[in-house]
Amino acid sequence: MRWNQLLNVVGSHAAGMGGDVVTGGLPPVPGDTVMEKSIYFQRNLDHLRRIVMTEPRGAVSGVNFVVPATHPEAAFGYIIAESIEYVAMSGSNTMCVATVLLETGMVPMSEPVTELTLEAPAGLIRLRCECRDGKVTKVSFVNQPAFVYHHRAPVEVEGLGTVAVDVAWGGMTYAIVDAQALGFRLTEDEAVDLVTTGQRVKAAAAEQLACVHPLEPRYAGITQTEFAGPLRTVDGVLTSRNVVVISPGFIDRSPCGTGTSARLALMHARGEIAVGQPFVHESILGTTFTANIEDTATVGDYPAVVPRVGGQAWITSLQQMVVDPTDPFPTGFTLNDSPFDDVDSLSLIGNQ
Repeated sequence: MRWNQLLNVVGSHAAGMGGDVVTGGLPPVPGDTVMEKSIYFQRNLDHLRRIVMTEPRGAVSGVNFVVPATHPEAAFGYIIAESIEYVAMSGSNTMCVATVLLETGMVPMSEPVTELTLEAPAGLIRLRCECRDGKVTKVSFVNQPAFVYHHRAPVEVEGLGTVAVDVAWGGMTYAIVDAQALGFRLTEDEAVDLVTTGQRVKAAAAEQLACVHPLEPRYAGITQTEFAGPLRTVDGVLTSRNVVVISPGFIDRSPCGTGTSARLALMHARGEIAVGQPFVHESILGTTFTANIEDTATVGDYPAVVPRVGGQAWITSLQQMVVDPTDPFPTGFTLNDSPFDDVDSLSLIGNQ
């Protein structure tokens, strides 16, 4: 057998959202931070993302490349690639990475709790991993501070007219809209309409509302749309359903960790949630993440919150992806038969 490339890939998902983890087969990735490694990876090693994420080998929505950490407190770093961009942070992907590292033995597991620090492109992420009988039963992480850029900004959206849009940062930048105001119940039968509307809202908001992270100008633009369902109380806990539409046009199967963080920032700014108050965020599938605000902060001139988000991930496969030198598709392909954007038009971290 002769192969040009061999990658060790652990398939996993968090609350229904796939996030494969590449644990071996990578060349050295230079950079003084994981952010710098991520930018280098996109510019020089993106063929590895294509191998894992595109046909004929794979068709996953997210992949994480485990790399050495650059900070002494972190056990590992991880580069997060999604459908059209390399991102600064992702909650579901973080849960997948932590679960894979612990359950494969790359990081020693301590029961009942393993405290773990990882380095994402966004910076250090501190995790509390609950473990039992060799299984990670919950991963909660303290995210980077989340804050609101725009409150109920009027945005002209094709086919919808004027829509009130909140824009918040939670590790990615979200255009957040009221689902009920747009006629959505956030149920599975609405999936196609949610994607179509979400992409229209994102495109309009990105064109009409400026968003540049005050501390990191590479985090610019609006990443995706979040449909926020009504708040309600279930067994004494504040709860809501949400749907995040990810470009180029599909729904996050999980409740979305960075979307949850962005929503916590918005809810706190509106006086809807207090520091330390529990919150449960539901996905379109009914899976849930728990969340709360650990503390308040500032990011530049923006009032911010420090979110904690928790959920569970599961390993689904162990495989070695290979590239035969005679393969006509050595780095995969994308067939643009989707009604949405070109799925291979990648952007730099945070930019759209």
